[in-house]
Amino acid sequence: MSMIERLGRPKGVVLSDPKLIRSFSYIGNRWVAAASGATFPVTDPADGACIGHVARLSEAESAAAVDAAQTAFDAWSVMLPQDRARALRRWHDLMIAHCEDLALIMVAEQGKPLSEARGEIGYAASFLEFYAEEARRPNIEGVTSHLPDAEMELWREPVGVAALITPWNFPSAMITRKAAAALAAGCTVVVHPSAETPYSALALAELADRAGLPAGVFNVVTGHAPEVVEPWLTDPRVRALSFTGSTEVGRHLYRRSADTVKRLVLELGGHAPFLVFADCDLDRAVDEAVKAKFATTGQDCLGANRFLVERSVYEAFCARFADRVAALTLGPGMDDCDLGPLMNENAVAKQEDHVADALALGARCVAGGKRSALGPLFYEPTVLVDVPADAKIFAEETFGPVAAIAPFDTEAEAVARANATEYGLVAYVHSGDPRRIFRLSRALQFGMVAVNRTKVTGAPIPFGGMKQSGLAREGARSGLEAFTDIKYVCRDWA
Repeated sequence: MSMIERLGRPKGVVLSDPKLIRSFSYIGNRWVAAASGATFPVTDPADGACIGHVARLSEAESAAAVDAAQTAFDAWSVMLPQDRARALRRWHDLMIAHCEDLALIMVAEQGKPLSEARGEIGYAASFLEFYAEEARRPNIEGVTSHLPDAEMELWREPVGVAALITPWNFPSAMITRKAAAALAAGCTVVVHPSAETPYSALALAELADRAGLPAGVFNVVTGHAPEVVEPWLTDPRVRALSFTGSTEVGRHLYRRSADTVKRLVLELGGHAPFLVFADCDLDRAVDEAVKAKFATTGQDCLGANRFLVERSVYEAFCARFADRVAALTLGPGMDDCDLGPLMNENAVAKQEDHVADALALGARCVAGGKRSALGPLFYEPTVLVDVPADAKIFAEETFGPVAAIAPFDTEAEAVARANATEYGLVAYVHSGDPRRIFRLSRALQFGMVAVNRTKVTGAPIPFGGMKQSGLAREGARSGLEAFTDIKYVCRDWA
């Protein structure tokens, strides 16, 4: 069954623009099939049905995408910034105009609830809008001279071709967050989307083409990661590499990029603590805890993984939180329930392993705790309480809909337990004491701290973590840094 036929089935949903469904790679503004004819299947995680087949390009064909990007770089890098900005803005406007179709495509291959998919499209488009504005701003800085009769300037220049490797959990936003910054800086890009969610990336390529991006500026290469990405790691023309995914894969890319000394942006794993103090608004903390844990069915690097609650409010928090979680709805993304399926069998097996391990060590399950009868990739939203510190779920990122809760007695204990991880992406704090909020904002070893709220991301902020949660930042003006080199000019007039 084709993607178009598949989308026509649930509740009579159809795409208003079927041309957004593409099955070939996009290189040099052409749709490219594998020379061998090879393809790979894409399935709907809600029921495992195949929704289509996408071109599986070879290493040689992946290298050809770099050829196209390198050829395009000379003209794109010197294009007037306002012209690059206009192209990004047109792309943004097309994304907004086609929001519903893009969301439907995302649900079909990724499984997230439809309302979340719509939200992601708006979020993804916001990076194109933001960097369209950044592209127009002057990038020459004056320097106070320390030498007589010398004038000094710093110029930011694009590094060259940038390789962007994106995950399946946010298949549109992770592309635009990277690509918009790179393109605004004057780089050209080659993109490898996850083999589990290629249709969202190819739909963005179709809209980029309509927006008038010149040939070779934006390229999408589909296939299996080893075949597509390996040529980029050793190619000296690929001057920057941006990756979002697991820390394990990030380490591999870091090592493999060393010989060509690439500029790196690595957005890696998270293991977020959620700290609840007795002086907080407990109902608000419960509301935000549900958001922090179960958005994208828990498949989010920002997802709260370790809930640490002050003992005097521990029982009340656990009871209210468990009641809220038990009321969450689970179903196919097209039904727009609170949670959808997990992405694959490995993800479900990890939930089962973490739950079984915690229970064996003395934790109690007060909500969920097993696969759902809806299908093999559905796992019930789950709450574990009294989780011991040595449980796997307190040491590893669960990346699913299982919340683990434990009590603490002192602020110092809470901070120590929160920081007891090699990950440092985001931490959540709920407290009504301004002095405590200040202390914790300083003491927590995380790149982002959310206080009395969950949502903190957006195009204007520098997204990223500390320790093994990654390198560099995405979003904000900081997001341009990895895609630019600083040239220092010291000038004496003859």
